Amino acid sequence: PLSQVLEYNAPGGKCNRGLTVVAAFRRLAGPAQLDPESLRCALAVGWCIELFQAFFLVADDIMDSSLTRRGQLCWYKKEGIGLDAINDAFLLESSVYQLLKRYCGQQPYYLHLLELFLQTGYQTELGQTLDLITAPISQVDLSRFSEQRYKTIVKYKTAFYSFYLPVAAAMYMAGINDKKEHENAKAIMLEMGEFFQIQDDYLDCYGDPAVTGKVGTDIQDNKCSWLVVECLRRVTPEQRQILEENYGQKEPEKVAKVKELYNALGMEAAFREYEESSYRRLQELIGKHAQHLPQDIFLDLAQKIYKRQK
Repeated sequence: PLSQVLEYNAPGGKCNRGLTVVAAFRRLAGPAQLDPESLRCALAVGWCIELFQAFFLVADDIMDSSLTRRGQLCWYKKEGIGLDAINDAFLLESSVYQLLKRYCGQQPYYLHLLELFLQTGYQTELGQTLDLITAPISQVDLSRFSEQRYKTIVKYKTAFYSFYLPVAAAMYMAGINDKKEHENAKAIMLEMGEFFQIQDDYLDCYGDPAVTGKVGTDIQDNKCSWLVVECLRRVTPEQRQILEENYGQKEPEKVAKVKELYNALGMEAAFREYEESSYRRLQELIGKHAQHLPQDIFLDLAQKIYKRQK
């Protein structure tokens, strides 16, 4: 039943996306808008984004043949579920629109939210498509892994729904419909989303599964990950050969060879350096683009995700 699907897949994450809606709405709304009814709507929209996320994750885990998610077995791996999980993902998506109508159907911003979710779903699915065609499971072709391709995948697959969506939803709910303001928020949030995904790629390889709740499979899955893109910029022809022979393969010893190469090329230090420069760049962007929006919304989020362990 639907309740099982919801209870297994919606909770258990960090809820960053849902909480961002509420935090941003509190900052953006005038005192008159912060009545219990409006806050209830903000909470409902927060949960809509968490359900949206669950829909993507259930489907993504099937496509990537992942084993665990948020410290438990992936939904499709559960006994008796299997590929029925595909329909369960659709149910999670439909629940978003049921909730939106129930809680916000009478609000002046309802159509804005509806279009925002539909547009964001489209962008995320385009990103997933690009991710899948860049990293077909059986065909390793390192020439596909360019920095440009990587950034495009990240922007569409992660940044729109994880970062722009919660802030844009809160803006619409607070009555901020101005296109320019949304473009400003988007510029900041897409940059933050790019950093977040690079950090995710780093944690996929270097994170502690006991902390992250998932076992990384990017190397086996032939993913266009930040680590492999950076690695390709630094390799000698001999090292590139090692990568050609071992990347995108299931055998543990081949995965270990790729990790050895990452270590030899100092990828941990490269990430730390990137993290510092990215944080500085983000603060400059916030200074530039958040003139009419409270900067705290963006700064608080940045503090939350930089240096995270999971």
